Amino acid sequence: MMSTVDVTNEHLLMDAIAAKTGVIVSLPHAGNWDHAGAYFCSKGVKLVTVAERLKPESLFRKFLAFREAIGMEVLALDGRVIATLAKRLRAGHLVALVADRDLSRTGIKVTFFGGDARMPAGAAILALNTGAPLITAYVSYTPNGIHIDFKLVEIPGGTIQEERVAAIVQQCADHFAEGIAKSPQDWHMLQRIWVDGDFKERTDA
Repeated sequence: MMSTVDVTNEHLLMDAIAAKTGVIVSLPHAGNWDHAGAYFCSKGVKLVTVAERLKPESLFRKFLAFREAIGMEVLALDGRVIATLAKRLRAGHLVALVADRDLSRTGIKVTFFGGDARMPAGAAILALNTGAPLITAYVSYTPNGIHIDFKLVEIPGGTIQEERVAAIVQQCADHFAEGIAKSPQDWHMLQRIWVDGDFKERTDA
């Protein structure tokens, strides 16, 4: 496992784990993030992530079992998940969130490759509420396995929460775009990202 993973700026994650502050990793659908998660679990890092409930239920259970076998704690995406993730951060855990798509009305509008997109606010809210550092990760494939590129997200000052959240999410989007531009073949988002053109608001959001 160790020989198949190459990491840039690994200290951004491991220093936070050593300091027991917890750390939030925001990443796009790129490369094999289960491989990345298994790598850090094998190093003794307590990793927590979130999964959207799939149908049928049997498929969702198999998905959970696979990640739990790697060593991850997987939480269902529901109204209590932010509070639970904050608790895990305060216990010094790594919270990993795939965060390059949110078409709901609660998604934060960002500029992404020159177009309007929406991305989730969860990682930004957790960083502001807990003080845990937030970093982004871009996972790409190598001949031997995967490469993980970590970048620190700067937390802006100010008193208006909505503006701070928006600025943080835009930083994450910019980091994602940098990684995708370098290794576009490894980005495998197969659903809609942009909210321009013929996009219509979801009636159930």
